[in-house]
Amino acid sequence: MAWLRRILLALLGLLLLAALGLWLALRASLAPLDGERSLPALGAPAEIQRDARGYVTIAAENRLDVARALGYVHAQERFFQMDLMRRNAAGELSALVGPKALPLDRQRRLHRFRHRAEAGLAAMPADERALLDAYVSGVNAGLAALSARPPEYLLLRQQPSPWVAADTVLVAYGMYLDLQASQGKDDIATGLLRDAVPADWYAFLTQHSADWQAAMDDSRVPAVPLPAGPLPEVLRAAKVACTDCGLQDARDLGSNNFAVAAGHGADGRAILADDMHLGLRSPGTWFEARMQWKDGAGSHDIAGVTLPGAPLLVVGSNGRVAWGFTNTTSDWADVVTLRLNAAGSHYLSGGTQKPLNRVVERIEVAGGAPVEQVVMESEWGPLLPQKAPAGQAYALRWVAHDAEGMNLRLMHMETAADVDEAVRWAAGAGMPAQNLLVADSTGRIGWTVAGAMPRRAGMGSGDMDHPQDWSDGRPRWQGYLSAAEQPRLVDPADGRLWTANSRMVGGEAMQRLGNGGWDLGARAMQIRDDLRAAERFDEAGLHAIQLDHRALFLQHWRQLLLERVLTPEFVAAQGLADYRAEVEKSADAARPEAVGYLLVRAFREQALKQVFAPLAGLVEANGLTLRDVKMVPETPGWALIQAARPDTLPAAYRSWPELLQQAVLASRKELIAKHGSLAGSTWGADNPTSMRHPLSLAVPALSRWLDQASQGMAGDSHMPRVHNHGHGQSERMVVSPGHEEKGILVIPGGQSGHPLSPFYRSDHAAWLAGEPLPFLPAETAHRLVLRP
Repeated sequence: MAWLRRILLALLGLLLLAALGLWLALRASLAPLDGERSLPALGAPAEIQRDARGYVTIAAENRLDVARALGYVHAQERFFQMDLMRRNAAGELSALVGPKALPLDRQRRLHRFRHRAEAGLAAMPADERALLDAYVSGVNAGLAALSARPPEYLLLRQQPSPWVAADTVLVAYGMYLDLQASQGKDDIATGLLRDAVPADWYAFLTQHSADWQAAMDDSRVPAVPLPAGPLPEVLRAAKVACTDCGLQDARDLGSNNFAVAAGHGADGRAILADDMHLGLRSPGTWFEARMQWKDGAGSHDIAGVTLPGAPLLVVGSNGRVAWGFTNTTSDWADVVTLRLNAAGSHYLSGGTQKPLNRVVERIEVAGGAPVEQVVMESEWGPLLPQKAPAGQAYALRWVAHDAEGMNLRLMHMETAADVDEAVRWAAGAGMPAQNLLVADSTGRIGWTVAGAMPRRAGMGSGDMDHPQDWSDGRPRWQGYLSAAEQPRLVDPADGRLWTANSRMVGGEAMQRLGNGGWDLGARAMQIRDDLRAAERFDEAGLHAIQLDHRALFLQHWRQLLLERVLTPEFVAAQGLADYRAEVEKSADAARPEAVGYLLVRAFREQALKQVFAPLAGLVEANGLTLRDVKMVPETPGWALIQAARPDTLPAAYRSWPELLQQAVLASRKELIAKHGSLAGSTWGADNPTSMRHPLSLAVPALSRWLDQASQGMAGDSHMPRVHNHGHGQSERMVVSPGHEEKGILVIPGGQSGHPLSPFYRSDHAAWLAGEPLPFLPAETAHRLVLRP
């Protein structure tokens, strides 16, 4: 048996050598933290300093050298993330990961973002292009300086492709895809609803909530009453049963920001809070950076978060102005109904037949043959895949497809001197339109929309919510609004501002913005009321609002359960004593240990699903879902339940009490099946963090190595602390310009995308616990000098 022992020992030795080789390769792909490296494009030496958390400080002679150094460090810490973002927007993932990505790549090629990015570079202003080119040179230098390729490419057996200027534009287009994800489906689905029901029912179902109003200008919209007539048949009984009956109270995107002016800030300071909500993953979206340089205007020192793949500070403070974003969730696209000729090759416009433009996109596939994707385009935009009536097609008119929708104008926020200058630069910024809140060092605050706003002509607000016939040739989009025309609110009388993806303002400004799926308003109302509950705040006080997880929104549903549904007879007949007890004692907040909160939440969702199941079936029969319709089920659903009229009852139920009781029983059954028992149905068990690395989804064995620690989380959608099944606060920032040393900045996960880096999980424990971390980097722990 000695020969067998020798063979086994030899095999073991080979395995150990292979493991050692893999370990050395992985170690070689780590970013160097100390010493000196060459970056030939630099005009002068630059330093990359890191504190113990990996929070980066870049010190250079000028802004272009800062961009070069930032590109260098982004590439070394986050290149694979950057690569996925550019490929996702361009529809080029299949070239990296193979045919499994083809369905997504086909969807993305509709927008031809690689083509648009390359075309837009030619028109980019010189200062923006110079910044972009400097960043690109830094990215490629940083990637080349790694001793081994990033570890994900080892697993995929691929080589990383160099970065080009269009790739940074594609990263920004990726944010369009995240933040304006409906891309016409909402208009088509809402049009189906409009065509299926009488006008009074359409107005009732699609109304803005009169119960949850929190516009910054205190404007209000009236409630639309329940129509006198019976429930339309299409809403009463489903011809097609829905397989996806899920609800969406809003687009579940975009975030909170709020600010107090000097009169309500500690020590007479304006203070800004910002927590952007996104899907959570590992590594996270943002990269913390402080950047310092000099120019003719003097010294600059800015800090906040950057987006790997781009050279700009996204949100943060420059010492004189602090700024933060939330998604406007307003209407930045229209769907145009095309009248086609018999051959489907031409469409009617202005009395003439115009040919559709046919473009063939070539999709490369790793390990396979290339695939061709045909994109048909009209003068208004590409044709959508959604089914249209016979002889027609849908085209998408979207800001993201225009040159005005993409530029680096945001770079000027880094040197803005005050609120007025920041608001002026924000208008026309090429980015997915955002609610910009700014605070300055003199104590002022302001709001505007950062982004390009189309000038719509001959369109009422209701026209923007469903497909439109533009065949008469009249231009409905006539360029873009000037800075003076864009809505703004500066120096509000009560010294407070807030946005949370709901309706921001009323009147003409509301009409210009349009409804792109505004949030209900409960979250914004809770923030507004928190801000008005005290006269003065410091950074800790605003951070506490970010973490507010009281369940104020659900209390009327809890009251409905306790007073009308969980009657003694029903509780006794169904054995619901423990259910009622939990609703009574633990539904006040979205705490991880709360059972009652989850019970009330699940009851509400099930009740509204039952009310709107016929509508969900109608929409699904047309290739869409109820989530696509521009309606918030809460408002009309609650009104129907409160009225309890027999003639508005869905056909599947004999009475409203029966519908509500069935909602209790069905939701309870689902929770017990999922969690094993009623006692085990805690909100934390249902709502854990889920921050997974893209490769662990494909190779689960790597999950423990690649994914971030998970735990049951406090918070939910309709409260300031948002955490809803993997969607939540992608950063928490609180800062007063000029007093950054008192500020707060926390990101989920950590700075590095490399699992062996000490910074891969550096902020995560504090983020999970809701603990503040300093806005500015701490003492330097590592120093890397880059020399020309």
